[in-house]
Amino acid sequence: MSAEIDGGPLLEAVDVHKAFGPTPALDGAAIRLWPGEVVAVMGPSGSGKSTLLHCLAGILRPDSGTVYYRGAELSSMSDVARSELRRTDFGFVFQFGQLVPELTCLENVALPLRLGGQRRREAERAATEWLERLEVADVANKRPGETSGGQGQRVAVARALVTGPKVVFADEPTGALDSLNGERVMKLLVNAAKDTGAAVVLVTHEARVAAYSDREVVVRDGRTRQVELAQ
Repeated sequence: MSAEIDGGPLLEAVDVHKAFGPTPALDGAAIRLWPGEVVAVMGPSGSGKSTLLHCLAGILRPDSGTVYYRGAELSSMSDVARSELRRTDFGFVFQFGQLVPELTCLENVALPLRLGGQRRREAERAATEWLERLEVADVANKRPGETSGGQGQRVAVARALVTGPKVVFADEPTGALDSLNGERVMKLLVNAAKDTGAAVVLVTHEARVAAYSDREVVVRDGRTRQVELAQ
């Protein structure tokens, strides 16, 4: 039975450990994510917060412990099954956008749909709608190198949301932006995610970015601590 049906969490990590050689990155980390909520994962550089995100997204396998997605054990799925989830159920926004430089912004947003087998016209129609929603329709025919940092990051948000993901993983999404563009990106990301019912895992070290979340999880020395935000 899926976690969404039985009332359980959408995504959950239980006692997760991960090391890189002799260096431990996660030491019993735990987190729960419920449908539709925004959770900020905070901590200093090197605390393990990005490693936790990668384990939650199925990019990394934990050395021990378990990650569940909709009640199924994500960490035991095959590489093919986890890759499929990252194309259909998970969306990603990274610090530097990671758009394909040879493609236009429209083609970048349409790319996940095209990889999923959707026809070009249908994919580009959906991509156009998301570019309009993220207020960057004017850069549709430009390549990423021809846009500003704020525009490029909003294109990256559109690409993350175009497939209708259940979870959006945002790793320092405003880290390369000035405060004004960072605020704009966060407002658009959170509002768009909430409108579509997507949950968001937001990795950040900035309190002003974490303020957009419903709840905070602090990672320090590979361990997690829940922080309830004042209403």
